[in-house]
Amino acid sequence: MSGRIDDSSPAAGSPRTDDSSPKQPSVPTGRGRSGGDAPRKRAHLNLFVYGCGHHKGAWRAPGSAVGRLGEIEYYEGLARTAERGLLDAVFFADGQSLDAPSLGDSPGWFLEPLTTLSAMARATERIGLVSTVSSTFYTPYHAARLLASLDHISRGRAGWNVVTSMFDVEARNHGMPAMPPHERRYERAEEFIDVVQALWSSWPGASLEADRSGRYVDPELIRDVAHAGEHFSVAGALNVPEPPQGRPVLFQAGASGPGRDLAARHAEGIYAVAYDLEQGVAYREDVRRRIGAAGRDPDDVVVMPGLVAYVGSTEAEARRKQAALDELLPAEASLRQLSRFVGRDCSGWELDAPVPELAPLEEFTGPQGRYATILRIVASERPTVRQLLGRLAAGGGHCTMVGTPESIADRIEEWLDRGGADGFNLMPPSLPGGLEDFVDHVVPELQRRGRFRTEYEGTTLRGHLGQR
Repeated sequence: MSGRIDDSSPAAGSPRTDDSSPKQPSVPTGRGRSGGDAPRKRAHLNLFVYGCGHHKGAWRAPGSAVGRLGEIEYYEGLARTAERGLLDAVFFADGQSLDAPSLGDSPGWFLEPLTTLSAMARATERIGLVSTVSSTFYTPYHAARLLASLDHISRGRAGWNVVTSMFDVEARNHGMPAMPPHERRYERAEEFIDVVQALWSSWPGASLEADRSGRYVDPELIRDVAHAGEHFSVAGALNVPEPPQGRPVLFQAGASGPGRDLAARHAEGIYAVAYDLEQGVAYREDVRRRIGAAGRDPDDVVVMPGLVAYVGSTEAEARRKQAALDELLPAEASLRQLSRFVGRDCSGWELDAPVPELAPLEEFTGPQGRYATILRIVASERPTVRQLLGRLAAGGGHCTMVGTPESIADRIEEWLDRGGADGFNLMPPSLPGGLEDFVDHVVPELQRRGRFRTEYEGTTLRGHLGQR
């Protein structure tokens, strides 16, 4: 395995910063953590596509894809690589605003996701295609039509990640002075999901006759939605026939209480945030309890925390890859962002010195979720300031694994066996290099252990996830 970051050469070494701790020693490879001949839980793997990679310095690496972000061939290539690795799906997040100051430091989105996924569908055969759709800014009819079309174009591989959106700057781009209150957004999302799913079944596939003697469809089988709710009014049936999957797979990424409840009632896949195994277990147990309380089978819902992986043939090589990206971070901008996260001026902090002591969580008056994660990183990893900046620049509070294919497979097995995950939403620090490393080296190791498929067993995204 090369030490490249995409096509660049690695920099000097870096101390270990992965998701393990002294209380979680690695275990021998080979038969896996389950031991013996007991059935082994297989991982679900999803690629989260974002710019040149999830590390904010990746675009500056020699040979990066920064000049190709507007080329559909770039995304088609990523999808083909993910399909070669037999991943369940590729996923695009989305936003409804342009943050010009942040774009000065690193690129993010470029092409609109649903349009891009439609092209990627033509470049692939099996892999699922998932896009974020905002229930705050779309209407149900518009969303249902787009997603049903993608499902037809891909022959049953579409999925949608329903979000309520977050920022006032996005709302102002859609004629709103500010985002609606949190509770109101989730009430709208609930109704949005119900109406979209009703639209998908309003023109049943069984109604299509295509009888050349004179009848194309049986109109008696088509049903008007006739929905009049608090947030939406939809009269007729959808003008796209029922999708091949019946309904595209619904994903959710709820972190708040209302978000978790929405996921419990509707989601078939959940994109989660968990810094370490302890957080992963706590989140998955909580959301599975909510799924059961909603009258659904928790085993029907796949929970996938984000995973940032630096893969090397040795631990040292993997750390060099991580350090090479961390060195590319614009220090001034990164320290400015850290200042916002921790509520104090960090501009004078020495990059290669330990992180200064931070105030305890109960004394912090800003947003506590990210601050709690920063405290957790500092306590468990004892990073330098530069390493902390790199950690936050590559996936924020998501799980990070740095090591060999064998050691990363060990940790994935531990997450599966101890109930921290049903799989992972891969967030490669660099693209395409980080994805290629995982597909070419970690996937075969998981397959050798019986932890990942060796071929696609179905043709739809619902089939890949084991959904009914």
